[in-house]
Amino acid sequence: MAPNPPAPPPGEGDANTSPRRAAFRAGRSPAARELLARDEAVFLRQSLSTPCLDALSGCAGSTLTTVDGRELLDFHGNSLHQTGHAHPEVVAAIKAQLDAMAFCPRRFTNEPAVRLAEELSSLAPGKCRKALFAPAGTLAVGMALKLARLATGRFKTVSMWDAFHGASLDACSVGGEALFRSRIGPLLPGTEHVPPPDPYRCILNPHGCAGCDLTCARYLDYVLEKEGDVGAVVTEPLRATTVNIPPPGYWPAVRAACDRHGALLIFDETATCLGRTGKMFACEHFGAAPDMVVCGKGLGGGVMPLAAVMADPALDVGAELALGHYTHEKNPTACAAGLAALAIVRRDDLPGRAARLGAKALARLNGMASRFTLIGDVRGLGLSLAVELVRNRATREKAPDAADAVLYHCLEAGLSLKTSHGNILTLTPPLTIAETDLDRAFDILEHALALVCPPKE
Repeated sequence: MAPNPPAPPPGEGDANTSPRRAAFRAGRSPAARELLARDEAVFLRQSLSTPCLDALSGCAGSTLTTVDGRELLDFHGNSLHQTGHAHPEVVAAIKAQLDAMAFCPRRFTNEPAVRLAEELSSLAPGKCRKALFAPAGTLAVGMALKLARLATGRFKTVSMWDAFHGASLDACSVGGEALFRSRIGPLLPGTEHVPPPDPYRCILNPHGCAGCDLTCARYLDYVLEKEGDVGAVVTEPLRATTVNIPPPGYWPAVRAACDRHGALLIFDETATCLGRTGKMFACEHFGAAPDMVVCGKGLGGGVMPLAAVMADPALDVGAELALGHYTHEKNPTACAAGLAALAIVRRDDLPGRAARLGAKALARLNGMASRFTLIGDVRGLGLSLAVELVRNRATREKAPDAADAVLYHCLEAGLSLKTSHGNILTLTPPLTIAETDLDRAFDILEHALALVCPPKE
C-alpha cells in the first residue's frame, strides 16, 4: 500500500492528529480511556471525529460533563445549541410528541410539521415562504441545489473558497475546504469558486477593506457574466467558523449581480440562523434578501437532527419530481423540538440577548488583543466570535501551533472551543449562557493566551 499522502490544510475545526490530542487523552481516567479505545475500534477514523477528544456522560445548558466528572463550558457545540443543551422545554416537547405520535410516514402530514413550516415562513428573510425539511443541513443544501437547477434550467453554481456547506459529495462540491474535497475524485461539474470577502486577509485588494471598492463583489459579478449560465450563488452570509464579516455593500452588490445575470442567491445559514448573530437570520444584517435560505443545527433544539430549505414560492416548480424524499422529512418529533426551540428564541429574545452579550464579549476580546501580540484580529457578530492568532502582526503569518496550544490549555481549565483553519479560535456559546459563565470562559481563555504568549508590559 502506498504511503499516506500529506494531510490537506486545516479547515472546519481542530484536527484530531495533534500530538497534544494524544497527550490530553492520556490524562483521562481509565474509564474514559477505555471508552475512547472502544470508540476507535468500531468507528472508521476521520479528521475532526474519531479518534475522539474525550468521552461525555451528560450535557445541559452551557455545560458538558465528562465521564470523569469534569465540567466544560461549551463554546463549540457544533453551532447547534442556541437554546442550550437539553433545554427543559425542548425535552418536554419531544417527550410529549413521542407519546402522541412519534413518526409520520411520507404521503401524510401532521400538525407539528405544518406549524413549524408556518412559523419559519413568518420569520424567514425576503420572500422565502415555502419549506422543505430534511434530517441534516447537508441534505437541505442538496435540495436547494436541485431546486435551483429546476427553477433556472442551469446547473452551474458559484460559491466561495474556504466555505463549508456539508460533507456529502454535492455539498462539498460547492464547499471550498480541501479537508472535504481532497482525494475523492471528480466533484459535481460546473461548481465554480471565487475568493471570499475577507477583510483581514483580502487577496484581491492589497489595502484590504480600507477604502474598499468591493473588488471581491466585482470579481463574482465578472464570473457570473463570463460563465453566462450560472443557476445559483451558494454562500454563507458570513463564514460561520472563521466569522469573516463582509464589507458594507458586499451582499447588495452580489444580489444585484445575481439579478442581472439570472442567478438565484442561496444563503446557507445552517450554523448562523435563529439568533446567533444578533438577528434571527444573519443575512438580515447585510441588506440583501435571498431566493432560498437553508437553516439547520439549532432548528432541532440542539437535540433532534432537523434542517429546512425556505424558498420563494415562485420556485415551487418541482411538483412532479422528488427534491428530497427523506424518510424523516416531516418527522413530528423533530418538528416538535423545532417549535419549542423557536418559541424559546422568540419569547426570550435570544437574538437581542446575543447582540448584547456579543458586544460585551467583543470588547473583552479587543482588550486581550491590546495586550497579546499573538492576536492579529478579533471578529464578532452577536455570539459568533473569532480570534485569529498570528506569529507576526505585520506579515499576518498564521500561528497554528499557538492556537492548538491555547485550545488544550482551555480544555484542561474547563473551556471547550474550536480552532478553525488552523489558527483561528472560534467561540460560539449558547445564546442562553449566564453572564457569569461568559466571564469565566473569557478568564480561562485569557489565562491560556498568557501561558502561550505572555502579554505586553
